[in-house]
Amino acid sequence: MTVQNIRFQTATDELIVLDQTLLPHEERYVTIETLEQAEQAIETLQVRGAPAIAYFGAFVLAKEAGRLVDDPDFTRRLDLVGRRLIATRPTAVNLQNVIESLLDLNIGDDFEAIAEEIKHRAIALYDRDVDTYRAIGEHALTVLPAGGNVLTICNAGAIATSRYGTALAPFYVGKERGISFNVFACETRPLLQGARLTVWELDRADIDVTLITDNMAAWTIQSKRVDAIIVGADRITRTGHVANKIGTLQLAVLAKHYGIPFYVAAPHSTFDLTADDTIEIEERNAKEVTHIGGQPTAPVGITVFNPAFDVTPPDLITGLITEAGVFEPTETAITHHVGGTIHV
Repeated sequence: MTVQNIRFQTATDELIVLDQTLLPHEERYVTIETLEQAEQAIETLQVRGAPAIAYFGAFVLAKEAGRLVDDPDFTRRLDLVGRRLIATRPTAVNLQNVIESLLDLNIGDDFEAIAEEIKHRAIALYDRDVDTYRAIGEHALTVLPAGGNVLTICNAGAIATSRYGTALAPFYVGKERGISFNVFACETRPLLQGARLTVWELDRADIDVTLITDNMAAWTIQSKRVDAIIVGADRITRTGHVANKIGTLQLAVLAKHYGIPFYVAAPHSTFDLTADDTIEIEERNAKEVTHIGGQPTAPVGITVFNPAFDVTPPDLITGLITEAGVFEPTETAITHHVGGTIHV
């Protein structure tokens, strides 16, 4: 059974999220009441996963629009809200695509009508995308071997989307259809999204999953005869370059070495058709590397390099899996399959 990570009450604009920083030990929901709380929720990874952050941002924008309807400076102040939300996660493009689309609504000077339309579209986006992620799962099943050993990293599952997930979608859809997989999940240092989140949600859904540390990947591929690797994405450029959780690039290199397919699963909202291979990579607090569970594990004052993402070039990617199907990561294919479809 999948878990609902974001809840928006349409009558009251109450926004409730699953605090993913507490998983797997505690399943607690928190209410987001202010813009500052929303920014903190994204920055501290209470809310995480590129698609989920986009829905969350849309609901926050809807809440703020409702608050600002009596402000004569409505348009400028709402635009500022949108810019602040986008700035919380500069690498993931889903949030930017959704917020900019909502801010571009042009229905006159009726601020109340604009606020209502933003809310309507935010809700419709969330509801519609359940079908999007199921479709990703269905398409992934056409390229992953039934009963096979599949490796993944980070958490691109139900709690990172509206349901099903991206990279984890074939495992959920497969279970519905009686198709099983043996999933190997990298722990995903430094914040352990694989250990804390992927293993938690797949085990909760009674899907076979084995946890490994990140530096066990090569030996696992070789000794356990991994058939394929599938990952999610935070941004995919028109040239097929993929920004995803740090550690993804090394898995792609390993896949190339061992001659196994490497797939990236993501919805159309993850594509940035304005970008080539230049992607801003967010760097995070050094304590994520020097501490575990609040306890220091490294010398005080040591220099730390802590990028949250890396970029995998298209020549290491076997195929991109979207709601439209599976295709090669070439600019022509991406433009054909995705061009003109990024909208809310």
